[in-house]
Amino acid sequence: MNLEQKIVGTMLEHDYFSQWLGITLQEIKPGVCVLKMKIRKEMLNGFGILHGGVTFALADSALAFAANSLGRKSVSIETNMSYVESCSQDDELTATATQASLTNRIAVYQVEICNQTKKTVALFKGTVYRTEKEWFK
Repeated sequence: MNLEQKIVGTMLEHDYFSQWLGITLQEIKPGVCVLKMKIRKEMLNGFGILHGGVTFALADSALAFAANSLGRKSVSIETNMSYVESCSQDDELTATATQASLTNRIAVYQVEICNQTKKTVALFKGTVYRTEKEWFK
């Protein structure tokens, strides 16, 4: 098991919200994370489409795992999201987080969320603060 797998495994073990969402880790490497999630009925809003907060949570988890995969504990300090397509029950979403910028203290990530037909449904940008704390010595 490499460092990023150990880190994300530890994070997921204690991330009960991501577990409740049914998020599964597809890929993790330094600065990159791919997650999948299937939309359930209880995730729909009053319009019968996926609640934006669920989409945001998926992207936020991808950001967190990608940022922390580098070995230093990192926390988000700014995020924004654009919802470009609606999603329905039983759709399967894939969130791909990639590092756009990295300095000693700040990193920026972009997350693209696509449905099962590879159509982009949301775009997310997140900035994290990189603490000096290492995940493992």
